[in-house]
Amino acid sequence: VSIVLLIFVMVTGFVTGDRINGAARWMTFMGVQFQPSELAKMGVVMGTAVILSRGQDENGASPKAFKRIMIMTCIVCGLILPENYSTGVLLFSTVYLMMFIGRVQAKKLLMLGGGLVGLVVLFVSFLLATPNDTLEKIPMGHRFTTVKARIVDFAYAKEVPAAKFDIDGDAQVAHARIAVATSHVIGNGPGNSVQRDFLSQAYSDFIYAIIIEELGLVGGAFVALLYILLLMRIGKIARNCDKSYYVFLITGIGILFALQATFNMLVAVGIMPVTGQPLPL
Repeated sequence: VSIVLLIFVMVTGFVTGDRINGAARWMTFMGVQFQPSELAKMGVVMGTAVILSRGQDENGASPKAFKRIMIMTCIVCGLILPENYSTGVLLFSTVYLMMFIGRVQAKKLLMLGGGLVGLVVLFVSFLLATPNDTLEKIPMGHRFTTVKARIVDFAYAKEVPAAKFDIDGDAQVAHARIAVATSHVIGNGPGNSVQRDFLSQAYSDFIYAIIIEELGLVGGAFVALLYILLLMRIGKIARNCDKSYYVFLITGIGILFALQATFNMLVAVGIMPVTGQPLPL
């Protein structure tokens, strides 16, 4: 179902040109708007848990389990990546860690990890070396210029004197950093955020910056601690499961939550390039 919906959204984006913030990620069903990639994330985690649980023997996961997981994950991530790079990376990272926990051969995981690092280096080098006009003409590459701009802004950011600072250059990042910088230790108080009026994604992609602005470093650390406690609780539940499928399932869900929360928090405080990942829960 997830694969069919992802194909439908992608085709619709190309046929009608109907995109939000330059990407075709949303669809409406019976008046409810949602992202098929969210269904796909849980579908892949559940599928990986099934394959790992059925493919276990004395020596770990069977070679067939690795092959089946990779086929499923590559198909889904391949459909997600053109419209949402960060979600594709998030999902593949979750599956990779699940395979590590599921005792897939270390040699296969090392080869896979090395190959992925090489592909990322080649992709980033290609983006940086190719003019924007050429990137825009590449089929399925309508997001290339956006990704390139975010990488360049992050990697080559320079200190700018206050008198020459242009906040309209990258308003999202600028207002998020202002929110963090003006928070101090205890923040401005709940409901007293100023930057939420200027951040278009204050309720999702940059919500953590608003949390820090209102609750300070103390509140920001407390929210991060909640995710750590959630992950620890999930680990405790996994240890008490009597079947391997449930162990892999809840571990995968926990990893997915923790990684997505980490992505969101690192972006909000300026440690990672901008990605479109909301803070879970």
